[in-house]
Amino acid sequence: MSTLINLQQQHVVVIGGTSGLGRAVAQAAKEAGAKVTVLGRSATSSAGINDINGISADITDAGSLAAAMADIGPIQHLVITSGARGGSPKLAALSHEEMQLAFNVKVFGYIQAIQAALPYLADDASITLTSGILARKYGAGGLLKSIVNASVEAMGKNLAKELAPRRVNVVSPGVVDTELWGTAGSEGRTAILAKVGSGLPAGRVGQADEVAQVYLLAMQNGFMTGAVLDVEGGGLL
Repeated sequence: MSTLINLQQQHVVVIGGTSGLGRAVAQAAKEAGAKVTVLGRSATSSAGINDINGISADITDAGSLAAAMADIGPIQHLVITSGARGGSPKLAALSHEEMQLAFNVKVFGYIQAIQAALPYLADDASITLTSGILARKYGAGGLLKSIVNASVEAMGKNLAKELAPRRVNVVSPGVVDTELWGTAGSEGRTAILAKVGSGLPAGRVGQADEVAQVYLLAMQNGFMTGAVLDVEGGGLL
């Protein structure tokens, strides 16, 4: 049996697929033969990637998600990579607005996205969510991101039981070289990623395309559910 990931004739929907890690997942799924649709506030009909459909939708707006899903049709694999951009303020500086945004996107938004997709998910569909290393790596300034990402991991394990036989998994990336760290090739981005990478056992930060392969593994492995897949270069050690 081939070990190559093959998603021929399968529909993959990536929410948050217009940039960064989500875009890499969409591209990797397309290269594996899938029909791919990306959802995001900045999505267009072409999504900027050949043969990938884009639909504008806001993960914090249940009505927007419901309308988008109705246009999409049957789904074999749902991937959610959306996250709220923000810093890591310490407790004394943490604002209500920052807390509300983080939870609206990555907790409430994930839940209502899955709710909107449920009528269209195949009986053997997979759902893959995105947490992050701070779910289980603690430190000053990590409170909000830690709580939100830990919530996603708990969400995945609960839904793996509730939605069975559909499979639900969570990918937990560490630091990945994306535009979240600044403009590609800029001195600031290069310097901070080099500094972070030097402290990891892997000796570098992750690349979006290699992390995307973990999402494809979660899509295709029919015996994997309720798992949290760490891909963080040893950052949890």
